[in-house]
Parts: sequence; C-alpha cells; structure tokens
Amino acid sequence: MRVAIVGAGSWGTALARLAASRAEVRLWAREPEVVEAVRRGGENTLYLPGYPLPAEVTCTGDLAEALVAADLVVMAVPSHGFREVLRCATPFLPAGAPVISVTKGIEQDTLKRMTEIVLEETGGDPRGVGVLTGPNLAREIAAGQPAATVVAVPDPEPALAVQRLFMGPTLRVYTNPDVVGCEAAGALKNVMAIAAGMAGGLGYGDNSTAALITRALAELTRLGVAMGGRPLTFAGLAGMGDLVATCISPQSRNRRVGVALGNGRRLDEVVAEMRMVAEGVKTTAAVLALAARHGIDMPIAATVGRVLYEGCSPADMVAALMGREAKAELHGIA
Repeated sequence: MRVAIVGAGSWGTALARLAASRAEVRLWAREPEVVEAVRRGGENTLYLPGYPLPAEVTCTGDLAEALVAADLVVMAVPSHGFREVLRCATPFLPAGAPVISVTKGIEQDTLKRMTEIVLEETGGDPRGVGVLTGPNLAREIAAGQPAATVVAVPDPEPALAVQRLFMGPTLRVYTNPDVVGCEAAGALKNVMAIAAGMAGGLGYGDNSTAALITRALAELTRLGVAMGGRPLTFAGLAGMGDLVATCISPQSRNRRVGVALGNGRRLDEVVAEMRMVAEGVKTTAAVLALAARHGIDMPIAATVGRVLYEGCSPADMVAALMGREAKAELHGIA
C-alpha cells in the first residue's frame, strides 16, 4: 500500500510514523528545510524533533512525486492553506484514492469544513472523502502512549482501510459514519480550548475547568447538530474526547494561546512566537458566523471572540458569563 501524507507538521509526521509499519509513505512538506532534514537525518527536526522516521517514509516538496500511485491521500495542511494546497494537488490525485482530512478547522470566507472543500475542489466521490479526528496530541502519539482516534467516511470500505493502516498496539482506531459531526467537533473544540486556557491563565482551578468543558460541550453539540451531525458523536472521541485533551493539555497550542491571554499578554505577540498554527484563533470568527447562520446561542465562543478580536479583558468576560440569566440544564445541551 502506498500512502501520501500532504503536510509535514507534527501531526502529519506522527501519522507518517504510524503508517510506515504497513505502507510505503510519501510525506509532502512545504518547507525545504523539513525535506532536507528528513532526507539527511531521517527526522522532522522542525516540527517533531526526537522521533526518527522509518526508512519506509520518504519526504518531498513535490506534490506530483508525493501523490503518484497513492492508494490513500491524507490531508494534514492547516485550514487557512488547505484549499490552496489541495488545488495544487488535485491534478495529481490518483483516481479513486480516498482522501482523508486530519485538519481541525473551518475555512474563513466560506465557512466550509475541510471535507466540503475536498469535494468542491476535486469533484471526487463523496463516499471516499472523510476525516480522522480525536484526542490526538502528536507528541504523545509519536511516543507510543496509549490513545484512540476515530475515522469517519461514508463508505465503510475506506474507513476500514484507514482503521487497519493506523491501528496498532498503542493506538485504537474506531470507525463512525458521521463525517459532519466528527469534523465539526474537531473544529469547534479549538475555540473552547482558548477559553479553558484563559481560565488557567487567570488562576482558576479544577471546578472552573470542569464547568467550562461541560458547558463548552453543550455549545459545540448544539451547533454541530444544527450543522447536520449526530448528537451521540459529540459524546465520543471526536467530541468530548478531543475537547478534554485540548482544554487540559499544556501541549495544546490553542490552550497555550488562552493561558497567555489570561496572563495579560497581547494576541499578536503570542501568535508571533508560535511556529505551528493555533487553529482556534482563526476558527473562532468562522464558528461565530456559523452560530449566527443557524441561530445557535454560543456564549463561551462569543466571549472568546470578544477577547480575540475586540480587545476585551478575559477577567471581564468571565464576569459576563457568570452573570448570565439563570436557566435549566436540560440534559446538558441547553
């Protein structure tokens, strides 16, 4: 089996390591220094240092070379560059090869999910376009710590192929036919992780974090269901699982942004220091636009938006959230 992974960030590189035990892997990198590092030393020293790549992984900066004769294509490009890279890759996509997105974001201008962009740009068979998502911090996966993920594809055959490819002693891979729900959950949770980080930066403890995560799950479930996802998906790995990991882990880029904001730092300074993308910074605006489109109340997301884009103080926003009108919980999604 030949697998093309388009995008050599930390997650794309970690997936290349996993797939190499069962397939020949070609990893496409935008940065020449990544290609050179992998070719010379067998390691992505820029994005995943300390984790050598097996000999079955080759790295290239040429999309045509990466995609030739691929049986499976994995898109691991950040959301803001996803369409551009996919458009360049489309002429070289092998006919019939499933395309799996591992990108957790929403396109700013169109408010489209990544699988919608794949279908729009390639005109491919929707049955073979899906998403891999879950509580998957790249360094922990690369280190072989026990973890789980979920792959959602409408056609069970490519879903099972992806499951066989990535499942091993340290990673359980589940299947789920709900592409919309799994993909929406992965994108929406990044916004909530910034909120959790702000709470941590302000010095709040576990009660605050638990309450925020629980109410954040209610918000992303409301919007995800309105977008067409299934409610139970948000109680699984793509929803609750990913939300918990992203909200509590110091490895989470979105949480780190929130912590810095809670500490009183400016957003532009924080983002300028980060090599890798914190998807939630850009996704928040798209999430709020989607909430408005569907008529969904998302007070936590709205609070994050005011801090990110309007310069509001995290402390003032916490006071605004806590002062909202009293209401019933209504099974956790009110």
